[in-house]
Amino acid sequence: MNQNATLEFTLERTDIVQPAPSNISNIRFMFQEINQLYLEHKPAAYYYTAKRILDIILSSLFVLLIMSWVTPILALLIKVTSKGPVFFIQKRTGLFGAEFDCYKFRTMYVNDEANTTQVSINDKRITLVGRFLRITHLDETPQFFNVLLGDMSIVGPRPHMLYHTQHYSECIPYYNLRLEVKPGMTGMAQIKDYIGEINGERELRKRIQWDIYYMKNRSMLLDAQILLTTIGKVFEKAFSMVSSKK
Repeated sequence: MNQNATLEFTLERTDIVQPAPSNISNIRFMFQEINQLYLEHKPAAYYYTAKRILDIILSSLFVLLIMSWVTPILALLIKVTSKGPVFFIQKRTGLFGAEFDCYKFRTMYVNDEANTTQVSINDKRITLVGRFLRITHLDETPQFFNVLLGDMSIVGPRPHMLYHTQHYSECIPYYNLRLEVKPGMTGMAQIKDYIGEINGERELRKRIQWDIYYMKNRSMLLDAQILLTTIGKVFEKAFSMVSSKK
């Protein structure tokens, strides 16, 4: 009787624990995500206040010292070379999923797909001036007004348009975690060279991983490192553009 009972138990366990074939990299990725999800991190008590004060100071200085004279020049170039408004205002997803108007200089011809189709490298919708603005990231400088209004921060995950937020949240695990912090003009994913068009699900997952990494490691020191790295990359790209034309 004991032997039969033992035999039946063994057979039953063998039936249940039949291992299914799996991809080791996928399993590793799953555990990384779970670790990030449950690893709680609370910034220092002064962090939010200090971050907001720094956002206001830096964005105010940029608007007064740079945009006050750059904006009229760019506005003239945009209006002369293509029909449409100077600014492109698009609904984006902000903190906790709230919608806000994100400001940019218009870089494309007016089209019906602007709010649903992301821009590709050789996108025919991009104007000649718009291509220059995108390469130099000058098209995003009006977002300093978003920072002043409190919709964005200088450092944080890049805000996605509403269509993509809905789509990505349905197919990417833990995507909505990135919405627990205020979106930024630059972020962890951007200094890791995940900029512009999203090419495939794997790249998107990498961006989300870096966004969550930032969320779990936020500090004024990390914000400063991201900001300084971004400035360095912008100057490096500008220098390479000038050098290539010589």
